[in-house]
Amino acid sequence: MIMVGAMAATLWGIGIAMKAPYHARWTMLAILLVGVMMLHVVLPAGHPLREATGGDARLWALFIAFGFIVWGYRRFLGGLRARIAEKETPVARPGTFSDTELERYARHIILREVGGPGQKAMRDARVLVVGAGGLGAPVLEYLAAAGVGTIGVIDDDVVENANLQRQVIHLDRNIGMPKVHSAAEAMRAQNPFVTVRPYQRRLDEDIAADLFADYDLILDGTDNFDTRYLVNRTAVALGKPLIAAALTQWEGQISLYDPAHGTPCYECVFPTAPDAALVPSCAEAGVIGPLPGVIGAMMAVEALKVITGAGDGLGGRLLIYDALYAQSRTIAVKPRADCAVCGGRGLQAKG
Repeated sequence: MIMVGAMAATLWGIGIAMKAPYHARWTMLAILLVGVMMLHVVLPAGHPLREATGGDARLWALFIAFGFIVWGYRRFLGGLRARIAEKETPVARPGTFSDTELERYARHIILREVGGPGQKAMRDARVLVVGAGGLGAPVLEYLAAAGVGTIGVIDDDVVENANLQRQVIHLDRNIGMPKVHSAAEAMRAQNPFVTVRPYQRRLDEDIAADLFADYDLILDGTDNFDTRYLVNRTAVALGKPLIAAALTQWEGQISLYDPAHGTPCYECVFPTAPDAALVPSCAEAGVIGPLPGVIGAMMAVEALKVITGAGDGLGGRLLIYDALYAQSRTIAVKPRADCAVCGGRGLQAKG
């Protein structure tokens, strides 16, 4: 028993040191218990290794059964909470704004570039945010506050203590909760007039096209190139405008990718993923807490401009913000005729 406990503690400590998510740590412990069970099945009674690991396989079977009960109970509660939240979220809105909504959105409505038609366009818009982490947190908060009618959010991660330094939509009491449900809870509390659709799963090829088809605009706040390229491919294939951003340490970047309207796609600008050593993750290199808020707020602004048609967007321009030296610069980016994803569609649209 003591040996198994020490091994479990060591695995958990390794998981913490590697900043592995909770589900990965629990998976390692489950593998350990299954391995111990296999030892008890294979080795004869009285074997020293069996004695050192408890002596009786039934004890570990009880541990595993108890673990399944706890896991099932947590899944049941999570599903119940999601169903209750969905029932509480208004899914149908009248043709005109209520007095409460008019007062809430008054600062938008008096803007010449937005007005009543622009606010109605926001209410009718359907926006999908990929990622509920550092960039997703401010994006989701501001889209909900602005009155974007339907907001989808997809992420398979759970809230961890280390997230709270920058992922401001999540609360300390929500540690261990799936990020999409934590974010949805905050958004519904912020604005009950919007519909929130949380998808607690990883975005992959199997679901990307069907999911994106339900939305008008895609916002990518993910932190890995595989997902960014998948998001871009799917958005281009469906003709959906994409606002994508990234950040590390003190610097962030953002652009609008919409080949159907003359811009490059994401892969035109970043045709190959850089070496992982050159772009360490936030967990490896660190990130100043407010930076995701700055870049995420820019993403939300660009989204509202796309929805309302206000101003000039970042299509064809890559904005880079350096927080450490309080500098920003804009780089012109162009479609590539040899792009493997869009094939220079933006050049054709310009022509």
